[in-house]
Amino acid sequence: MTKKNKELSLEQREEILEVLKDRFEKNMHRHDGLEWAKVQAKLEANTEKLWSLHEMERTGGEPDVVDHDKKQGEYLFYDCSAESPKGRRSVCYDREALESRKKYKPENSAIDMATAMDIELLTEEKYRELQKLDNVDLKTSSWVQTPANIRKLGGALFCDRRYDTVFVYHNGAESYYGARGFRGMLRV
Repeated sequence: MTKKNKELSLEQREEILEVLKDRFEKNMHRHDGLEWAKVQAKLEANTEKLWSLHEMERTGGEPDVVDHDKKQGEYLFYDCSAESPKGRRSVCYDREALESRKKYKPENSAIDMATAMDIELLTEEKYRELQKLDNVDLKTSSWVQTPANIRKLGGALFCDRRYDTVFVYHNGAESYYGARGFRGMLRV
């Protein structure tokens, strides 16, 4: 996709800003001490990031601000939907896994989708941080960034929450399930 295709119209920018502001105000527990006006100013100065947030929203991620990296001067948005985003499920882990399947290939991979959206998969650590803010993935699971040594051996990691506990599991990277997607993160 070209850079030009990753630009939102003025109407789309205003719409996503309104959705994000509304979600920000309704979920203050996720970003205690942060001010929407400062977040909005940062977004308006980095309109290319609005496209990624629009994609996160379009695919069911319900992105919201969850942290402020003062050292880098960046706000961190995570997918905060109750379950793994609907528009990003039934995907294997990465391109290598997708190409390794001979039959019944999924349409896409988590890594390819995240790259196309200009976002990152959550790490296990970031996933656990999200779970401290809200109980998510009670019925679904989400791929997370997988260490190279595990991926080299054909595996990939995913997480969910069951029995009031966050679990990290492994699966073949080529596997895919209707209830497994991925959650992303965007730095603005």
